Amino acid sequence: MNKDVLASKQATVAEIADKAKACKSITIAEYRGLTVAQIQTLRRALREEKTEMCVYKNSLVERAVKELGYEGLDEYLSGPNALFFSEEISNGPKVLAKYARKFGDSLTIKGGYVEGRALDKAGVIEISKLPGKEGLVSMFLSCLQAPIRQFAATVKAVAEK
Repeated sequence: MNKDVLASKQATVAEIADKAKACKSITIAEYRGLTVAQIQTLRRALREEKTEMCVYKNSLVERAVKELGYEGLDEYLSGPNALFFSEEISNGPKVLAKYARKFGDSLTIKGGYVEGRALDKAGVIEISKLPGKEGLVSMFLSCLQAPIRQFAATVKAVAEK
């Protein structure tokens, strides 16, 4: 094998590994049958959620996965796959689940990797149902405000009587 080709493949494997280390979730989906316009729409929606869509050769992804020690992803690496690297755990899967419903059989979620665990399609869809970081913060703040709000309502009711 040509040394330049080998160096290029090693650089690609290193790039995949770096992206996988930097993100919080990886989703693998098959994109067979998507039009260019649909892919552009999907990429635009993913970009808003700080998720990157990348297409690599499956053999190079397998090498990067082995290098990182991620187990359980090999079974999803067949056919035309795209990898989705998300900065937040649920943002990428949420967008993918939405567009998988919208595009039908053209976009199929195969599996993913979140917090040291390989997930199947059902697991990725469950992750997509979780609220995002902002939703969790607002839920937490409403829990903190509830006792104060109830106390203020009680004091107001007593003052009115």
